[in-house]
Amino acid sequence: MTSIQRFLDRLGLQSPIIQAPMAGVSTPRLAAAVSSAGGLGSLGIGAGTVAQARQMIADTRALTDKPFNINVFCHAPAVRDARREAAWLAHLAPLFAELGATVPEALDEIYKTFIGDEAAFALLLEQRPAVVSFHFGLPTQQQIAALRQAGIYTMATATNVHEAALIEQAGVDAIVAQGVEAGGHRGVFDPQAPDERHSTTVLLRLLAGRTTLPLIAAGGIMDGQGIRAALDLGAAAAQLGTAFVLCPESSANAGYRANLKSARAASTRLTSVLSGRLARGMVNRLIEHGEAPGSPPPADYPVAYDAAKQLNALASQRGDSEFAAQWAGQGAPLAREMGAEELVATLAREMAR
Repeated sequence: MTSIQRFLDRLGLQSPIIQAPMAGVSTPRLAAAVSSAGGLGSLGIGAGTVAQARQMIADTRALTDKPFNINVFCHAPAVRDARREAAWLAHLAPLFAELGATVPEALDEIYKTFIGDEAAFALLLEQRPAVVSFHFGLPTQQQIAALRQAGIYTMATATNVHEAALIEQAGVDAIVAQGVEAGGHRGVFDPQAPDERHSTTVLLRLLAGRTTLPLIAAGGIMDGQGIRAALDLGAAAAQLGTAFVLCPESSANAGYRANLKSARAASTRLTSVLSGRLARGMVNRLIEHGEAPGSPPPADYPVAYDAAKQLNALASQRGDSEFAAQWAGQGAPLAREMGAEELVATLAREMAR
């Protein structure tokens, strides 16, 4: 039996297709549609409360009896630096003024890390989703062991060989090998550490000879041909995010969809301007302003995100999406607009050719 078939059998999937969690874009409708079509749907709960996560899980279960994945953020808590945060707010002040608002007096750490969040951990043990995945690092080994003891399959993102080794040592079941092409947040464990920025292809080949764990390829994969190539390089499955943003089941707004269907999709950039942590998205005015020569460093993650979200809330009242985090991978120009079930079926047909 191949590693691909073992992975599919373990999770009860028909196709080696995983819809990326995409906190804020993925919805119960999207996850359920992908799972019902034979792939693995995913929900990112790192950007919400435990009560919201509970509701999302319930809503998904009301739509499908198939397995799905719950993703959590395992970042280190923000390093608060009043001087750095004040300098960042001062740099953004002209943008707030342009939108008719005064700059905020202070910023908040808007996303709680899963590490040490006993309520979120208890929710997962109680709800027992088929899969739980970790991004930005790992929770404690005791938490990983408890999740696995509860029959939950675990996965974690690695962007290099060292992170993959830590994932294997921690007893996690599978590695999401995230290449630099990927849209959204780069899953690095330590943002201060050197980053080789491996492509998905190189990372797969580096890891294929070093681990016995299933590898899930992530980054720049938009069609069945890309999935097939990843499987040929040693992956047991492929995770696609940007490919699902144009599905009607995603929560992407009209501005996000319009930009993804335009020439703008061809220009993505890894930037820490929006959130305080490297993430790839379509270039907009906020990114250009924050990266202009002489700009101070943004506040730490997720504190900087608070400023970006406040700017976007003001701008969106005017129908302006120039301050929005519109995450997209390098394959963004290949995005297609169709229902999630139809997309999974299309990807499966393309793989089989």
